[in-house]
Amino acid sequence: MTRLPRLTGRHLIAMLRKAGFRVDRIKGSHHFLEHPDGRCTVVPVHTGETIGPGLMTA
Repeated sequence: MTRLPRLTGRHLIAMLRKAGFRVDRIKGSHHFLEHPDGRCTVVPVHTGETIGPGLMTA
């Protein structure tokens, strides 16, 4: 199994935008992203913290 990269929330959002997602709404530090085909995801954006591999696979 390959190792997943540890990314910041802002970097992950930038990658998801390139994949076609758009920020639907923001509630506190959580950004809700939606894709035109109906897929949704939530990305926590906390300054100075990385998103661990557990959240990347969920």
